[in-house]
Amino acid sequence: MVPSKGRTGRGPRAAPAAVNNCGLQLVIQTSSIPEKTKPFEFRINKEQSSFHNRLLQHDLEKNYSGRQDNTNFGSSSSITFPVLQRTAEEKILNSDRLTLERQKLTVCPIIDGEDHLRLLNFQHNFITRIQNISNLHHLVFLDLYDNQIEEISGVSTLRSLRVLLLGKNRIKKISNLENLKNLDVLDLHGNQEEERRMASIAARKEEERKRESHKQTLLKEKKRLTIGNIARQWEIQQNRIALEASLNKDKENEPCQINGSAAYVFPEESRSLDTILSSAVQGLSVLESHLVEVEGDTLGLYGAGALECLDRNWSVQTAAIIATVSFMFIEFDEIVQVLVKLKTKFPNCVHLKFKETNLVALQQFSALAEMHRMEQLTVDPQGNPVVNFALWKYYVLFRLNHFNLQKINGVKITENDIVKAERLFGILAYVASSELPHYRMLSLFGESRKKQFHYLLEGKGKKSGVGSEESSDNRRSGGESTARAMLNYMTKDFHTEKLEEIKERKTFCQTYVENLVKEAADINMKNESLQKLWPQMFIELVRDAVIEIRNKNSYMKLCLQRITDQKQ
Repeated sequence: MVPSKGRTGRGPRAAPAAVNNCGLQLVIQTSSIPEKTKPFEFRINKEQSSFHNRLLQHDLEKNYSGRQDNTNFGSSSSITFPVLQRTAEEKILNSDRLTLERQKLTVCPIIDGEDHLRLLNFQHNFITRIQNISNLHHLVFLDLYDNQIEEISGVSTLRSLRVLLLGKNRIKKISNLENLKNLDVLDLHGNQEEERRMASIAARKEEERKRESHKQTLLKEKKRLTIGNIARQWEIQQNRIALEASLNKDKENEPCQINGSAAYVFPEESRSLDTILSSAVQGLSVLESHLVEVEGDTLGLYGAGALECLDRNWSVQTAAIIATVSFMFIEFDEIVQVLVKLKTKFPNCVHLKFKETNLVALQQFSALAEMHRMEQLTVDPQGNPVVNFALWKYYVLFRLNHFNLQKINGVKITENDIVKAERLFGILAYVASSELPHYRMLSLFGESRKKQFHYLLEGKGKKSGVGSEESSDNRRSGGESTARAMLNYMTKDFHTEKLEEIKERKTFCQTYVENLVKEAADINMKNESLQKLWPQMFIELVRDAVIEIRNKNSYMKLCLQRITDQKQ
């Protein structure tokens, strides 16, 4: 490759530029006619290039003597550009690429006779402006890494350019790239604009991270405060219930003897305490009184108000993943009322947890038979006194036998546990089913159960072995046995409603019977009066009849007159 003399803008010819003879250069190897889509392969060549030793030396005069080319590059001052021309042998070896790496260039040289150049490398120079390459219409790869370029310019005609490397320059703004429709790669790292953009992105991500972290912290704190508030409301509610229970025993204000004197419980004192509890609840109600939380496959319900979430429209996906439902600070009687909704909303629910739910009696577990299916049951001792009963687990196993429970409070169920439960409570179910009136039993069953019950009443099920077969069939089919169905639970509210209903029926019946008795008494009184008056009345009737027919002619005229009056 033979370098030529420099071309000047409007001044005298410039002296040849000094050339760095460092042999370390980046050589990009491709085939002689590479395709556009074929990636470039880079390797480091430590051999000294002959071109480097001849670039811009004294043979500029030799090869381009007498050549004058005055070009103005947009400046009023005199600008000198070196002219670059390679030998035929070098063009054959590297026809489509040119490497001018580490040549201490301050400007882009004029490249003659290289219209088919596809790769151009200006790495590690001192170029301040992109110039003299607008004629390289086939250029695909342009590397200007580590220069001093301040503005992107001079590349608008390079429509085939696909890779533009401008990293580690002084570019402040991305511009003049509208015409580069085929540009796939633009490297601007190390520039002020890029650094500022990356710093802005990093700051924004950090701000988002902090905001998200702060949000999570606030949510956790709100959750903690809400649960604490619910727990306090629950405690106040339990204290109020205990207070009402104690007051009901003394509602007649009976005096008690203290040191020989009578002491009375004044209603004003109880009302003042009740007022204090009410004001405390109102003060706590400023915070949230319930919480609904979905964490993984667990739905957590805190406070009685959380049960209202079962009336919402849950997405199919969310409802399908819920396998565990946890109840905290909710009366069990209130939970019983929503069990049907629960099994409808969350068909895959197989695990129920109870904590601070006032489970106090074994028969309360009978209400769980409403569920569609259940594999695990967890009853926390806190707030559930029923766990203090030694046999509560066996009652659960017996009553909920049709669920085939796998674990209770995390302990796996064994066959021995099931057998023991049958022995302990089987007689209880038999007594309950035998002592209950038939009409009452029928009211507890559906149509299929009614047929089964009639079958038992007819004596067809009294043969040997039928009972055990029934039990096994019920377990396989997922239904509860007839005897177990007798062990049901009635909530306090439902029990109160039943008592009110019975009281109303009793009152109605009493009133009705009283009216019947009163009416019968009136009839009897009238009958007695008639018996007393009848002899005299009969005498008077006979006397009147005799007097009336005494004169036959007069009586006949009177009769005819009556008939005439009736016809008129």
